[in-house]
Amino acid sequence: MKKVAILAAENSVLSTIASPMDMFLQAGVLWNVTMGEIPVPLFDVKIVTADGEPISAINNIPVIPACSMYEIEDVDLIILPSQGFFFNPQDKGHMDRIEWLKDWYEKGADLASVCGGAFTLASTGLLDGKTATTHWGLTKQFKKRFPDVNLRTDLLVTDEGRLFCGGGISADLNLSLYLIEKYCGREIALQSSRCTMVDLDCTSQSPFTMFTPEKNHGDSKILEAQEWMENNLRNKISIDDMASEAGVSIRQLNRRFKSATGETVNSYLQLIRVDASKVSLLNTDQPIEEISLNIGYENISFFRRLFKKQTSLTPSEYRKRFR
Repeated sequence: MKKVAILAAENSVLSTIASPMDMFLQAGVLWNVTMGEIPVPLFDVKIVTADGEPISAINNIPVIPACSMYEIEDVDLIILPSQGFFFNPQDKGHMDRIEWLKDWYEKGADLASVCGGAFTLASTGLLDGKTATTHWGLTKQFKKRFPDVNLRTDLLVTDEGRLFCGGGISADLNLSLYLIEKYCGREIALQSSRCTMVDLDCTSQSPFTMFTPEKNHGDSKILEAQEWMENNLRNKISIDDMASEAGVSIRQLNRRFKSATGETVNSYLQLIRVDASKVSLLNTDQPIEEISLNIGYENISFFRRLFKKQTSLTPSEYRKRFR
């Protein structure tokens, strides 16, 4: 039986504690009971805190741990719930948790984070040079704090051998299923998927993301260029026009734009155009060809390819799924 510890901290998102716990505890049990077979629990799951004292979840519901993290004598997997936007490395017990995680990793335990729990996992330094994911809305904060981590918010789950990350809050279920398959095999994971009605093979959070442009960079010329782009999406936009509008050279524009926004001019333009098309797809009945023209793409095939590249869906699939 695999031993799992869920390390809860103050302001943890309650579902990122409870959902993994429920998913692991049902493995070998729910399917067997449903099929009239003898249940065979496959995981022993405990909630722990740094000092063994209860914590308040983000919704102020108390979470009572089984014990202190220091009382754990054996563990195969440690799960780090999300604290969302409330991650604070100055929190009481933060450094104690980091050292405890590194110690157990050295002893052979696997570490997995859910959503904003990636901030805690990355704080160990173990993700440096490796791929991770978190909720797409936390992208800028994560990249700023952990520039040495290869952040892929298009992925729902990342696997770096013994370090795992799940994207958004509900990705705790996808991550748990992924780990059940890793530890127990495909058949047990499929049984769990059928019983819990969670898609085992969902791999991307791209359909859910929206681009959040960086505008608090302090470069007024680049901010002017950004706003000009947003107001002229329908028109043909050239680097020459943008540089002229901002009053800088093309070379300066390219360098300063990348430095300020984290994106090249071309990638930024594509991102805001696709986001504008999403709004039209969901809020109007305009044909896709008309939407493409309205955001500056006369080549409809190019727009469709770009849209699918960014969202993993065609424009029609996106409209059908989210409308």
